Amino acid sequence: MSWADRLSPTVKAVPPSGIRRFFDIAAEMKGVISLGVGEPDFITPWHIRESCVHGLHKGYTSYTSNYGLLELREEIARSIYNDYQVTYDPRTEALVTVGVSEALDLAVRALLSPGDEVLIPEPCYVSYKACVTLAGGHPVPVPTRMEDEFRVTVEQLENLVTPRTKVLLIGYPNNPTGAIMPKEELTAIAQFAIKHDLIVISDEIYAALTYDGTHTCFASLPKMRNRTILLNGFSKAYAMTGWRVGYALSNPDFIAAMNKIHQYTMLCAPITAQLAAIEALRHGQDKMKSMVVEYNCRRQLMLKGLHQLGLKCFEPKGAFYIFPSIKETGLTSLKFAEELLKAEKVAVVPGDAFGESGEGFIRCSYASSVSNLSQALEKIGHFIKQYQ
Repeated sequence: MSWADRLSPTVKAVPPSGIRRFFDIAAEMKGVISLGVGEPDFITPWHIRESCVHGLHKGYTSYTSNYGLLELREEIARSIYNDYQVTYDPRTEALVTVGVSEALDLAVRALLSPGDEVLIPEPCYVSYKACVTLAGGHPVPVPTRMEDEFRVTVEQLENLVTPRTKVLLIGYPNNPTGAIMPKEELTAIAQFAIKHDLIVISDEIYAALTYDGTHTCFASLPKMRNRTILLNGFSKAYAMTGWRVGYALSNPDFIAAMNKIHQYTMLCAPITAQLAAIEALRHGQDKMKSMVVEYNCRRQLMLKGLHQLGLKCFEPKGAFYIFPSIKETGLTSLKFAEELLKAEKVAVVPGDAFGESGEGFIRCSYASSVSNLSQALEKIGHFIKQYQ
């Protein structure tokens, strides 16, 4: 019997993550400097870890509500109101998930019917198109360009919208480019969504990591509060990747639909991780802000270093990634990443892992120490000399 022949055609059609491929290769090599995986190099602050330890000592090891601890949902709703003046009912309009990845998966599965189209500005996070495909939808990439600071425009969206388009899926600050969208441009996109009666899924996991300007919550825009599924979590801003806690905020009927899937698959996020998330929201702002300051210093280091190497590079305004062009080397993104890893033991992610418009670029995460970043820049410079 061939197991390959028994697999779902939909699953077989989804490529493996380009990020994980290079992470797995790098993990098996000694002395590799990894700029690949988007994970903070900071350890979760002690007071957050301590809240988990305290919970274990108290015997908090049970299931929670499928929706998550009400106490956590109340803190999430309070945080969103304080930051963006958008009100959500924590009892009916908030769902705690196992990371933002699960929130995204639940959202598209609850929304899409076979053949429904989803507009996705690209380059984009690797899960976006895969989740849409697995849910039976049809992802429609909307290419953006470095010359436009990787911002999507209404004109680009209008060229690709069809009667089958149901959802616009956006993520700003953007992974992999570090791009952000000004409020006035997001407002124009909101008006586009209203015009075409679209639902907007807004992945705002990097909202707190905005260095230039102020982050605009999509749900805060006029008439978008009840048309938006707002996704966020704790992994990036609070250095809590392994805790796997995210959340979705939206219309109560839709949150109930997401929860229907959630209760049959994940059931609930781990209670100890939820307790840690409560502590992060209540007392973690100072530590979070200090990490953002450090990321900003590293951002400037990488931007200056890549420019000195002669690589064209857009200045990222958010997240902790930089997305230089390697087109002048004559190598494809994949070949550049493979040869750099082989020759210099520096791991980066080929830009085409984030969609076709990422070809000719590489993603470098600067969520690493200054020492590692400086060494990586030196090694990248040594590598590209042979192509200049």
